[in-house]
Amino acid sequence: MNMKSSKSEVKGVYHLNLLKENIARDIFLVGDQGRVSEISNRFDSIEFKISNREFTTHTGYIGNKRVSALSTGIGTDNIDIVLNELDSIVSENESLNLIRLGTSGTIQKEIDINSLVVSTHGLGIDNLMHFYANNKFDNELQKAINEQLNWPKELSTPYIYAADPELLSKFDGFTSGITVTAPGFYAPQGRKLRLPYAITDLHERLQSFDSNGLKITNFEMETSALYGLSKLMGHKSLTICTILANRATGEKSNDYKSAIDNMIDTVLTKLY
Repeated sequence: MNMKSSKSEVKGVYHLNLLKENIARDIFLVGDQGRVSEISNRFDSIEFKISNREFTTHTGYIGNKRVSALSTGIGTDNIDIVLNELDSIVSENESLNLIRLGTSGTIQKEIDINSLVVSTHGLGIDNLMHFYANNKFDNELQKAINEQLNWPKELSTPYIYAADPELLSKFDGFTSGITVTAPGFYAPQGRKLRLPYAITDLHERLQSFDSNGLKITNFEMETSALYGLSKLMGHKSLTICTILANRATGEKSNDYKSAIDNMIDTVLTKLY
């Protein structure tokens, strides 16, 4: 197997260091660099590896299907880099399938630890997508968000984007709901170490949201940007998260590795 791996061999886009031929149309996005190899270990063959900063990419085959795994690092700012640079190296009318495999905490007590949650929507309480023109928010849900959350005026207005319906349909029967994308790990998710937070009833506001039976299920830090930028660029995206903590009950996973392994195997089996 002739596999490229040297950083100096590729002179691609600035952060990802990729050329068009280095990536597949199906790309699994993960936050953690270490999770890239956990996915590519399931490949039947690997043809390409590269790493630059927090961005690691492996491309290979599952059967005769060419696939890539790419680490984004944490946060919507990094998703902004990854999506824009991936989009810049594919043809304008070419659509990528971007499947994020993440970790998350649920705010609903009935959702089990180590289970999978599929994000029907990404609710951004960050401000990234407000910097882009021609936004295409989900109007009906956006109205419900505006009416029910009673969001502080000094903070950015929450925005919401839907998952790609075709990718979402492949996971019918899984626990699903709206995923909140926070701009930080502590106060923006209702965690307190030393500094107090501004929204003291954040979890209660989110837990009580209901739009025709659709509820907010979990917190993470990337999905709203993934869904929003994919929508504007014409790519298809979906987030699936392993629940490692239940914020309503205080329960936490005691078998992180097995939970992640289960997520990867479940998703790959569903798709291929």
